Amino acid sequence: MISAFTGTQIRAAEQPLLDAGEGAVLMQRAAYGLANAVVRELRSEGRRLYGSSVTVLAGKGNNGGDGLFAAATLARRGMRTTAVLTAGSAHPDALAAFRAAGGRVHVLDEDNAEELAVLIAGDDVVIDAILGTGARGGLRGSAAELVAALEELRPGLVVACDTPSGVDADTGEVHWPVLTARLTVAFGGIKAGLMADPGEGCAGRVILVPIGIEENLPAPALRRFSAPDLAAVLPDPGRRAQKYTRGVLGVVAGSGRYTGAAAICVQAASAAGTGMVRYLGPEVVARQVLARTPEAIWEPAEPGRVQAWLLGPGLDGVERLQRARDVLASASSAGQPAVVDAGALELLPERCPPNWILTPHAGELAALLGRGEVRVTREDVESRTVHFARLAAEHTGAVVLLKGATTVVASPSGTVFSQSDGNPWMSTAGSGDVLGGIVGALAAAYAESGLDDHGPFAALGIAPDERWAAVAAVGASIHGMAGSAASRGGPLTASGIARAVPDVFRFLGEYRAG
Repeated sequence: MISAFTGTQIRAAEQPLLDAGEGAVLMQRAAYGLANAVVRELRSEGRRLYGSSVTVLAGKGNNGGDGLFAAATLARRGMRTTAVLTAGSAHPDALAAFRAAGGRVHVLDEDNAEELAVLIAGDDVVIDAILGTGARGGLRGSAAELVAALEELRPGLVVACDTPSGVDADTGEVHWPVLTARLTVAFGGIKAGLMADPGEGCAGRVILVPIGIEENLPAPALRRFSAPDLAAVLPDPGRRAQKYTRGVLGVVAGSGRYTGAAAICVQAASAAGTGMVRYLGPEVVARQVLARTPEAIWEPAEPGRVQAWLLGPGLDGVERLQRARDVLASASSAGQPAVVDAGALELLPERCPPNWILTPHAGELAALLGRGEVRVTREDVESRTVHFARLAAEHTGAVVLLKGATTVVASPSGTVFSQSDGNPWMSTAGSGDVLGGIVGALAAAYAESGLDDHGPFAALGIAPDERWAAVAAVGASIHGMAGSAASRGGPLTASGIARAVPDVFRFLGEYRAG
């Protein structure tokens, strides 16, 4: 799995080596990795190194030192290097090495920010090494003015040193202005803020450079499933499997006004490998559901055997909401997992079981927190996704899957997963219904097969109280991968996402097989 850590965790892992007098060694390893990353990026674009121009924006701390040492290495490879000292001073040894390699130095002041921005924007590479992981808050004064001007001018290749300046390394909160990077080179461990919005949107592609602290790192603050991980944990029907052992999902969704929501989530659940889908709803909606997914079962009254529930997409009307409320009460009494979305979020009890998965977008999460007297806006949630997802999980007792460009999944235990496998074209009507169907199908499968200590999640080191959050993260990843496969860089529909789900399972099955 991809692991990410807070700045505090990274600094604690560094401390034993710093105490042993190896601080200079750590900095040299980081700088060497940063310089090599710049070289690889230029070569991947077919650009030559000799004569290319590089500017490093260097703060006064160790982050600036990393950038200056890296720029000195690049200068020795024939690149034209310039340093802009954003605080008037810099790491003395790194600055001396940079000057010795032939680098030019400018000192930023209150009068030259715009002039320097124009000069820097024409360079081949800009290295952002102003603020490190220990910084709190954003850029100020002339440094903020310089970065704001550069962001407007949009320089070519921007490489962030450990984390883009102004992005909170722990939470992903962004303190503007921030210079958007195409590549972020993280040292020792990826920072959690680089895998959560809005910070992930500023970081570009993230690569990790080991520097020798890795054995000292604790359990990660945030984790992400990669394709091999997904392949390892996906439900795998045995030779003697039948529909009940693969999981039966009950769905309470749709209304006369929103028939499509029910049809889409049932289609997605069926495509995601559930053994059977039982739809509970009015006949006018059931016709649409069965026309799209004839293998589903319509239950006009009481359902048969069900192992998990999906409730909420397209719910409308007093009668439909009461049906959902009754099912939630029944699921709670029976200890059944439930995926709760959209209209059903308003029906939640004060405290939910830990195997319930709530799937709000930012606005719905703000409303959900408001029920507990936490007054926040949609914009607040979007600016601090990890914080508010964790807070909602803590308040409700359920897993909270906060939908977005980066989907954040928080467990009541405090564990956080994040997945970012989709693309912007997925922001289309019904996409969330597909997600609900996928997560519901997985919930039914895992409810039947169990999430015990002998299962695949345990093999990945995921603790018992984290496993329902892991299930939700797996569903979010499959949803994103299906959207990317259906889109191929262009517009798509929710139905197209649902149709692509089996292809994702086949693709991941190839990992498992070989």
